[in-house]
Amino acid sequence: MKFLLKNRIEAGQLLATKLIKYANDSDRLILALPRGGVPVAYCIAQKLNLPLDVCLVRKLGTPQRPELAMGAIGPSGVMVINESVVNSLNISDETIQKVAQREQQELERRELLYRGDHPYRGIQDQTIILVDDGAATGATLQAAIATIRKQNPKTIIVAVPIISPEALLALDPVVEELVYLFSPYPLESISYWYNNFAQTTDEEVCHLLNSFFLPFALR
Repeated sequence: MKFLLKNRIEAGQLLATKLIKYANDSDRLILALPRGGVPVAYCIAQKLNLPLDVCLVRKLGTPQRPELAMGAIGPSGVMVINESVVNSLNISDETIQKVAQREQQELERRELLYRGDHPYRGIQDQTIILVDDGAATGATLQAAIATIRKQNPKTIIVAVPIISPEALLALDPVVEELVYLFSPYPLESISYWYNNFAQTTDEEVCHLLNSFFLPFALR
């Protein structure tokens, strides 16, 4: 059976209904994975009346299939490798490092573009709701979780509309709660489960984030 979501907005609205118990609390923060996770997280943040920020990590796509994650990187040298993908495709360490260097440059570009002079919100002792638009291997979310753990949050909750059984098994033991809409098998690709999965642009990300970067944003 094919479960179709209209778009990321509907995905966020449906996830928000599953997270409503976390609404209206100053000790909770929603972190989105750019770019596709931002529209999903924006809808959740609006519904729950919670602050929104971004967690900047980058997927390491395989040379043969860039959409397939062989790992991910985050700030402060965080790197997560999906050993099953690397081994099955016989990907060398040299290839991984080459892709990681390229994605590090993109990570730094997004840091400057999305955040500018806006300071990070405090994570220590906060309940973090980490949001993306889907999880195929879970590598990117694992890198995000490792990055967040370094800052000593109280709790990490992962919220995704679509998650593969593989990612579900990988992520469930490393977070306090995992909230999702569908876990189809076979997954095929995240885009398969959306009617509209158009690429989220940098401009859209900046527009959505600006309304949460008070007092710096112009309303």
